Amino acid sequence: MSLFGQDRSFLHALPAADRRSLLAEGARRVYEPGEVMIRERDTSAYVLALLSGWSVVSVGTERGSRLILALRGAGEVVGDLAAVDRGPRSASVTALGTVEAVAVSGDRFRRFLAARPHATALIMRQLATRLRSADVERRALASETVLQRLAARLVELAERAGRRADGGTVLDLPLPQHDLAAAIGATREAVAKALRLLREQDVVRTANRTVVVIDMRVLVLLAQGRARPGGNPAGESPPGV
Repeated sequence: MSLFGQDRSFLHALPAADRRSLLAEGARRVYEPGEVMIRERDTSAYVLALLSGWSVVSVGTERGSRLILALRGAGEVVGDLAAVDRGPRSASVTALGTVEAVAVSGDRFRRFLAARPHATALIMRQLATRLRSADVERRALASETVLQRLAARLVELAERAGRRADGGTVLDLPLPQHDLAAAIGATREAVAKALRLLREQDVVRTANRTVVVIDMRVLVLLAQGRARPGGNPAGESPPGV
């Protein structure tokens, strides 16, 4: 399961001239932390090309909570599905920090794609990647424990948005516990319990909206279901048991 898009984003995969042409079609916007950039079920069709910052893609649930589907950063486009199929927004996009973007109308974005088959192919590949990721996510929700899903998320965040520092890898994305819970389909209480277990085993260290991965090897094994809490390989008992 993955919160991130492809290694090479849509904007970065475009030839430089096409990238400039697309950005020239829109207007620059700056979103403040927590500001809703796109709202689920809205009928707008503009596309946002992200220039800097991180945003959170999420959907509401029947219980009134939300499920985080993805994190989108510089070089990616959001809102493209509604622009392509002209249907209601399938998810909300919210600025995680300050986000700078270029807003392109749905009509202009469709004309841009129609004139550039390679850009259309990139968008189709992006949509297919997101669909496959959603399928993997559904399997994980059905078959993996909260601890395993949390470990997988922390590994991914460390690999894609981590910063090496003394004593470990600092996750630079300021995701509070309720967002971590929304990112793995669990309750905040369950995530707090799992984080406490990881802290007790010296796998991670936490502070206010900050997670530092101390033992990446054990975290990876937990994410793969090949270790139990305490860093023991699956199938082995903890020392003294």
